[in-house]
Amino acid sequence: MDEGHLPTFKIKLPKVDKPIKETYTDTELQPLLKKPNVKTCDFTEYKIWVMTNYLIATGNRTSSILNIKICDLDFDNALIQVNKTKNRKAQIIPMSSTLASVLKEFLVYRKGENSDYLFCNTYGDKGDTRTYQEMLSRYNRNRGVAKTSAHLYRHAFAKKWILNGGDIFRLQKILGHSDLSMVREYVNMFGNEISLDFNRFNPLDNMNIAHTKAKIRMS
Repeated sequence: MDEGHLPTFKIKLPKVDKPIKETYTDTELQPLLKKPNVKTCDFTEYKIWVMTNYLIATGNRTSSILNIKICDLDFDNALIQVNKTKNRKAQIIPMSSTLASVLKEFLVYRKGENSDYLFCNTYGDKGDTRTYQEMLSRYNRNRGVAKTSAHLYRHAFAKKWILNGGDIFRLQKILGHSDLSMVREYVNMFGNEISLDFNRFNPLDNMNIAHTKAKIRMS
């Protein structure tokens, strides 16, 4: 068509139904976020618990997390600099107060220099994505959770962010999406949960307009 060999016509791509994205439920998150006994657990279990907190608190991808260095944590301003992202654009995201407390304690045990990777391997070097996925999988199964994907935390973060009243524009920035198309897909994860607090946010219910009832009359 571009070269003029064929008449111009539109090609419509068939639409396919997208499955609802799976997330971690609150029931599954509770044992995963339960802090291990720091006096009896090994460092690997503790480290994966810290990473689990980080995953649900930021929605970052594993590849991004493993590239974060200690110097990327700004506790004074409650910010995290994420230098490696899928779209190759560095970003700065907020650090929640709970995550800040978890990371501060983690650094007491982890130690290291500012230039060191936050989630390092046993020798203090940069962690390997596959190795961390295997450790996370083992951690989840040991706590009775069949789901083992790190990416499900990203979906869970997006879902709970919106259900808790967060706006999709900030969600887009935090997750590092270039536009809102992917963020809109997260709405499909909600199912019946999207009706929670519907009256609270519904414009009509917030207008406080009295509706008087009138008898229906035939003209």
